[in-house]
Amino acid sequence: MRRWCRTGATLAFGAGLGAAVGRLLSLRGGEEEEDRAGLLSRVPVVPVPRVQASELTVSPGGSGTVMKYGFPSLANIKTRESYVTSYDPRTRTASWVIERLNPASLSGTSDRKYCDFKEDDSVHVFHRSTNADYRGSGFDRGHLAAAANHKWSQKAMEDTFYLSNVSPQNPHLNQNTWNNLEKLCRSLTKRYLNVYVCTGPLYLPRQEADGKLYVRYQVIGRNHVAVPTHFFKVLILEQVDGRGVELRSYVLPNEPIDEKVPLERFLVPIETIERASGLLFVPNIMKRNSSLQAITNK
Repeated sequence: MRRWCRTGATLAFGAGLGAAVGRLLSLRGGEEEEDRAGLLSRVPVVPVPRVQASELTVSPGGSGTVMKYGFPSLANIKTRESYVTSYDPRTRTASWVIERLNPASLSGTSDRKYCDFKEDDSVHVFHRSTNADYRGSGFDRGHLAAAANHKWSQKAMEDTFYLSNVSPQNPHLNQNTWNNLEKLCRSLTKRYLNVYVCTGPLYLPRQEADGKLYVRYQVIGRNHVAVPTHFFKVLILEQVDGRGVELRSYVLPNEPIDEKVPLERFLVPIETIERASGLLFVPNIMKRNSSLQAITNK
């Protein structure tokens, strides 16, 4: 059995997917908080003995080694200076974006004031989003790969402003809790050799008045850019001592969140995201280990 950190709720998939995930992700400050130390002590450690710093010197935050743990999917892969992404032409946003963070990638003179959101010319005009789609929509252009993660290169930072790296995000979420999660990812570079961050949108079912489950989401602009119901982040944390990697996975609803709710409340089993998104994370780790029993708490 896989053992992962949980938020105190066990998510059952199948017919009850929408209701279970909805209950988990609608937690508010009035519920009892879990003890932070106890929760994080259950984060899994995956033995990967061949993790070596020598593999990771291509560039501070470049895409040369960002996929060492495997691709979550192989559809419409695009490589940028600072991240790798899989673009979904139906939703006009990415299915996932992976970036690699370390102290070197977070340092530099790059400045976002020189960056502007721009269309991705590599995407067919039928399938791309534009700035006009977001104008007056009430949603922020929410980065998937965060600009502040790539100060090592002005070009790398500019690449995060392609609209293919953006999803419609509730402004309160984008500017508060989501921003705090991005800051947490950067802070983890002080404790780990590298922090790989995979981010993407989710479109989750909800149970409605007739008792049935429906996937409903808003679209904005002339190009019908899909508004996610939720967002995920999967963190792959390489330990400095070479013992392996640590995995953390978060899901946040695309709505205002009380800032008093700690980020730990949004930790979920990685299977939750894999089942809901159709993606498989860290497949290379799974190939190296003959049994899932290799995933243990240490």
